[in-house]
Amino acid sequence: MQFAIETTALSKTYKGGVQALRSIDLQVPRGCCFGLLGPNGAGKSTLVKILLSIVRPSGGSASLRGLSIATAEARRNVGYLPEGHRFPPYLTAAGVCRYFGALGGQRGAALESDVMAKLDLVGLGEWRDVKVKEFSKGMAQRVGVAQSLMGDPEVVFLDEPTDGVDPVARQGLRFVIRQATERGATVFINSHLLSEIE
Repeated sequence: MQFAIETTALSKTYKGGVQALRSIDLQVPRGCCFGLLGPNGAGKSTLVKILLSIVRPSGGSASLRGLSIATAEARRNVGYLPEGHRFPPYLTAAGVCRYFGALGGQRGAALESDVMAKLDLVGLGEWRDVKVKEFSKGMAQRVGVAQSLMGDPEVVFLDEPTDGVDPVARQGLRFVIRQATERGATVFINSHLLSEIE
C-alpha cells in the first residue's frame, strides 16, 4: 500500500541545539483523517512545514503521495491551512479562495464555481463579498479551511483548524473534513486538544 504521508527517522534541530523533532517514523494511509496530538511546542507544526518543504529537515526522509518531499511534484494537489494564518485584509472571502485556487492552477468558470462551492461548504456563502478584515477569528479560520480545499486536493494539512471557532462552526468543520475523506482525500490535523482529535 502506498501511503499518503510517510516519514523515516525524520529529525529537525534548530540553531542553538533546539530539537523540534527526533527520529519520527510515521505512515498515514490514503483517504483517512489522521490526527496528530501534542502540546504546544511539541513539533507538530514543524513536521507539517518539513513535509511541505517550508522547513528543511536535519535528518531522515519523507514522502507525500508516494513522492519524495524534495520534489515539487510531491506538493502538487496538496492543501494547507497554517496555524496563525493571515490573509491580506483587502481581499474578500471569495478573493482569498480565488487567489489560492489560481495558485493551484484553476482558471475561469471552474475556478469561480469552486470558490462558491467551498465558501458554501464552510457556511460563508453569504459572506463571499465581505473583506476578511471584517471577519471574526472563527470566520477567518473557516475561510482558511475553504482555501485549503480549493481544487479538491489529495492531501490536506489543517494546523489547529478549530482555533477560535465556536461550537456550532466546529461541528460544521467536522462535516467538511468527513466529506473530504469520503471523496478520497487524506486530511492531516494538528491539535493540542484531545477532544478535537477524538
